[in-house]
Parts: sequence; structure tokens; C-alpha cells
Amino acid sequence: MIKLLIAEDQGLLSSALAMILNLEEDLEVVGTAKDWAEATAMLKQLQPDILLTDIEMPHKTGLDLAEELKDSPIKVIILTTFARDGYFEKAVDAKVSAYLLKDTPSEELIQHIRAAMTGKVYYEPSLITGYMNNQRNPLTPKEQEILNLIATGATSKDISAQLYLTDGTIRNYISEIISKLGAKNRVDAAAKAKENGWL
Repeated sequence: MIKLLIAEDQGLLSSALAMILNLEEDLEVVGTAKDWAEATAMLKQLQPDILLTDIEMPHKTGLDLAEELKDSPIKVIILTTFARDGYFEKAVDAKVSAYLLKDTPSEELIQHIRAAMTGKVYYEPSLITGYMNNQRNPLTPKEQEILNLIATGATSKDISAQLYLTDGTIRNYISEIISKLGAKNRVDAAAKAKENGWL
């Protein structure tokens, strides 16, 4: 029996998915979580074989969960509507077993669940093509950290105080970020990075 945990903040979708998967003789949905915190607690408690997770959820994302489980025996399957290159890049880095879009037919999803248990990996082909043709994330981890703070409305002074760097250093970072992303200003840079799934 393959034990599954579903992490999905849309209750209706989560229930429908659980119902479909539980119809299979070799699959059992042992729990459903609506956010990162619930999923984390249930992962420890229920020890499923596979986590089936959306990406965008309250607080932290399904990609954060995947990163945390990278070295664990629990396999991760991403099921999302978001075909963003940055998300896909992070999923690959987190060694997910499959990255599927939500319009994947249920029979295919079930096949990928069973395949994941045998160690096979599957990525939606359209995502691989987009990933190969498009720019990778050009931002360094520090630049991403600064841009995340900008996205919350923090000023240069706020960021310098938080990261223990001088105001001038932060301004240099911001200037470099804007240049790398071809953005008009810091707000536009944050918007572009979010759109590409780099934040």
C-alpha cells in the first residue's frame, strides 16, 4: 500500500483528489493538509511514502516542503497550475519525483505515483522545454534575500539594519539586482522576480 499525504490549500480540490486516489486498491490518502505548518506536522506523525503538494500555499510553499524532504525517504510530487521556470528550477534542485500540472488526467497522476515508488522521475515536458529555452535565475542568494525584503516594503535602511550591512552596500546590491533583471526600479525588480518564480 502506498501512503499519500496531500498538501493543498483549496479544500474542494484536496477532497476530490483524495477521493479519486482512495479508489485505487494500492493507494491510501492518510491525510490532507492546507498549509506548510499542517503538512510538516502530518509528515512527522503519519510518515507517508509520498507527499503530493501544490506550490503556492499560505506562509511557506510546496517547494519549501520539497527542499526540506530532499534527503528523506519521503518522495515529493508537485501538482500545480504554475508553469514558471523559477519554480521548476527549484523543484529540480529539491530532487522532486515528479512535477505535474493540475490538468494532468487522474490516470496519469496515478501512474506517476506508482512510478515514483520505483525511483522513476517525471517532469512535464513543456516545463523542460521552457526551462531549457529561458534564462535561469540570475540572482545570488543574497540578492534574493534583499529582494524578498523589498517585496515586503522594507526600505534600504530597514534592510541594512536587518542584514547588518551598510546602507551603501544595500544600495549597490539593489542597483545590481535592477540591472540584472532589466527592471525600472526596485518594485519592478521584485515583481519580475516573483513572476518568474525566483522569490
